[in-house]
Amino acid sequence: MEYISVKEWAELNGVSERTARNYCASNKIDGALLVGKTWNVPADAELPKRKLQRKENPLLRALREQKEGKIKGGIYHRIQIDLTYNSNHMEGSKLTHDQTRYIFETNTIGVSGEPMNVDDIVETTNHFRAIDYIIDNTDSKLTEKFIKELHRLLKSGTSDERKSWFRVGEYKKLPNEVGGNDTTLPENVHSEIKKLLTEYNALKNPSFEDIVDFHQRFEAIHPFQDGNGRVGRLIMFRELIKWGYVPFIITDELKMYYYNGLHNWPRIKGYLLDTCLTAQDNFKLILQKFRIPFKD
Repeated sequence: MEYISVKEWAELNGVSERTARNYCASNKIDGALLVGKTWNVPADAELPKRKLQRKENPLLRALREQKEGKIKGGIYHRIQIDLTYNSNHMEGSKLTHDQTRYIFETNTIGVSGEPMNVDDIVETTNHFRAIDYIIDNTDSKLTEKFIKELHRLLKSGTSDERKSWFRVGEYKKLPNEVGGNDTTLPENVHSEIKKLLTEYNALKNPSFEDIVDFHQRFEAIHPFQDGNGRVGRLIMFRELIKWGYVPFIITDELKMYYYNGLHNWPRIKGYLLDTCLTAQDNFKLILQKFRIPFKD
C-alpha cells in the first residue's frame, strides 16, 4: 500500500491540512498510521462519507432500487443488456444482442447453430457484475484500486487469466498500441494514471467535457493488456451518473465516430464531444420511456 503525507492527501482531496489531521485523529480515514508525531495516509484513502454525500439523482436511485429488488423490464434491465452488448461488441464479441439478453435474463446460454466463444460468454456475465459494481460504488472517489477492480471483474475466468504475461486486475506487463498508436510504456503506467487521477480528483465539480477528457486520456495511456475500452467506458458511465449528467452508450452506429474522436481529441475536441452528445440524446429517449427525470 502506498502512503502519502497528510498535506499531500489534503491537497488531493480539497480539504485543509488541519481537517485532514482531525480526520486521522478521529479514525475517520481507514488505514491512516501515526508514526511518531506524523500521520501517514493511504494514497487512495477516501474522504469520510459525509463529505461525499450529495443528492442522489433519479437514475441512480432507480438503478439501485431495481437492482436490489431484482425488477425485470426496467431501466436497470435495459442498461445491463445494452451497455454490455455494445461495449463488448466494440471489442470483438460475436454474441448478438438477443444472446446477451438471454444470458442476463435466464443465466443460461441459448443454443444456436454457430459455436460460441467461451470468453465472449464469460466476459458478458463479468460485465453484468462490473455494472453492478459501479452502481454500488458510485459515491466513492475514483482510485487506482477501483479501476483495477473493474478490470479484475471483467477479465476473471477468461483464457487471458491463464496466460503468464497477462495480469488480471493489474497494469500491463508488455507494451501495446491502440489503433496503430503508441501507448504508455508498462513501467510508466502507474505514474501516468496517478497523475491523471490527481488532476481529475482535484476538480470540485467536473464538467461533461472534463469527464470525456478523462476518458480519452485513460484510453491513450491504455493501462491494461486488454479490456481498456470496456473499463474506460464503465468509468465514464459511472462518473456521468455521479456528477448528475445523463450517461450514454456508444452503439454500433457511433463507434467509428467515437474512435475518430478519441484519436483527434488532442487537436479537435468537437469530434468526440459531438459523438458523446449524440449518444446522450439517444439515452435521454430511453430515460423518457422509463419516466426517469433528468436535467436537460
